[in-house]
Amino acid sequence: VYAGKADANLPPMLGKYHFQNNALRFDPQFPLEPGVTYRAVFLPGQLPGASGNSVITATFTPPPRDLTPTTVVTQIYPTADTLPENLLKFYLHFSAPMRRGGIYEHIHLLDAAGKAVELPFLEIDEELWNQDLTRLTLFIDPGRIKRGVKPLEEIGPSMEAGKSYKLVIDREWRDGNGAPLKASFEKAFRVGPADRQPPDQTQWQVQPPTADGRQALTINFPEPMEHALASRMIAVTKESGENVLGKVALGNQERRWTFVPDAPWQHGRYNIVIQTTIEDLAGNNIGKPFEVDVFKNIQRNLTSQTVKLTFEIR
Repeated sequence: VYAGKADANLPPMLGKYHFQNNALRFDPQFPLEPGVTYRAVFLPGQLPGASGNSVITATFTPPPRDLTPTTVVTQIYPTADTLPENLLKFYLHFSAPMRRGGIYEHIHLLDAAGKAVELPFLEIDEELWNQDLTRLTLFIDPGRIKRGVKPLEEIGPSMEAGKSYKLVIDREWRDGNGAPLKASFEKAFRVGPADRQPPDQTQWQVQPPTADGRQALTINFPEPMEHALASRMIAVTKESGENVLGKVALGNQERRWTFVPDAPWQHGRYNIVIQTTIEDLAGNNIGKPFEVDVFKNIQRNLTSQTVKLTFEIR
């Protein structure tokens, strides 16, 4: 099996041949490309006991992709209007799978005058997509955040407190089908002071539900929390340790966490179990600030991997 025209003098495609339902099947190592003509060449004269030099050729051209733009940016996290000067990362959510490669050409951080901020992001070859390529994790360059390192001293922070910025996603970014985005997307925000204090779970306000219903358990944070981690690093258990199953949501610009159980609440005591690696917007963990001197032996204030808050349903 060949890709391209017969006179292109190209080697055969990589793949595997095997018999299936009395037919010879070819599975290409890489997906077929829409719009490219492929040739299957059969030489019956080379079969055992056969003679002659006949050649049987079949061609196939997959239909071209529909490049009508349909994919959009559905959300950028954090959703807060004011972000800390030492913000660690953004999450970009798309309505359909996107194409890997060259992502930084399409993401721009602009100041209030519309001028692009110089190299604000940590540009890595291994792009941080989720499995289905609908969510991208975009890190601010840590060298522009941590004090005492050269990029921050020589270039300055990516964002400065008291100033306004826009994160702009341009529509030329291609989705998995090769079509551009349906529209560009902008997130405007203002920058506040740097946040270098670890989250303190004892300051979280827990609002318990009542028994015999499926009302939401609510936690109000004193500051926005990192969306993806807060969605999966807080669990609810019964006093016995048995997990309570339900659905988690965040709201109020990631300052409010809600949990709706699958089954009605029962009377008794419950635990809210929090992994200490949960983060605020600046990457601070419970018991450990993000900005630590890596050359010093900094001990986490907490030795446990989890902390608990208790509440009672009456």
